[in-house]
Amino acid sequence: MEQRSVRLGVPGHDADLEVVRYGHWGRPVLLFPSEAGAARDAEGNGMLDTVAPLVEAGRMSLFCLDSLDGWSWSDSSLPTEERARRAGAYTSWLSERVLPWVQGESGGSSDLVAVGPSLGAYHAVHLALTRADVVPLAIGLSGNYDPTTWNGWGDLGDATYFANPSAYVANADGDHLDWLRSRVSILLVVGEGPFEVSPTRSLPATREFADVLSRKGIRHELDVWGHDSAHDWPWWQRQLAHHLPRFV
Repeated sequence: MEQRSVRLGVPGHDADLEVVRYGHWGRPVLLFPSEAGAARDAEGNGMLDTVAPLVEAGRMSLFCLDSLDGWSWSDSSLPTEERARRAGAYTSWLSERVLPWVQGESGGSSDLVAVGPSLGAYHAVHLALTRADVVPLAIGLSGNYDPTTWNGWGDLGDATYFANPSAYVANADGDHLDWLRSRVSILLVVGEGPFEVSPTRSLPATREFADVLSRKGIRHELDVWGHDSAHDWPWWQRQLAHHLPRFV
């Protein structure tokens, strides 16, 4: 399979993160890793094998991304507001570096799809909701979409609010809400098995966020798998293999 790697600088920081592209044609799909993961995790954990037939058939190109979670959301020694502020650097990297590069690689002819498992599900959904002009579709696998529940502590401010889909979607209204209704589509997938409730809260958090989307009239699907479906790569592979072919 054709492969290309690039490192893109984080705006305002002396750091860069990797993006690995697999394939040469088709709809561009951004794949976020699980919590604190890296671009190569998809290959190492078998996710690349799952989507390989779609890539090799030219139906999609896969763009696997590094995370910055270890410096932001995953550092529970920091108050939630500081974690959210640091996470803003990752949001800027996605918007200012990754999206333009992916569009350039793809000829700018197709809307992007964002996919991610665990904390990557949050990143995928947050990106679609904030950049639906470019990424109108997100698939979240076993996500929790309320960062205040991630071992949160300390006073909360604007950084946390604008990084929290459960909050800013709940308060969306007017023309912006109308635009989201017309543009974005969210697929939320979660299991009822091991680690989907404790410690991740993925199952209740996914249901709660689906309720928020429903109340706001934002197009979405909720797909709850059974009690054997765990918070782990083998199940995320099956879920992605089940859903992705209808979008590429």
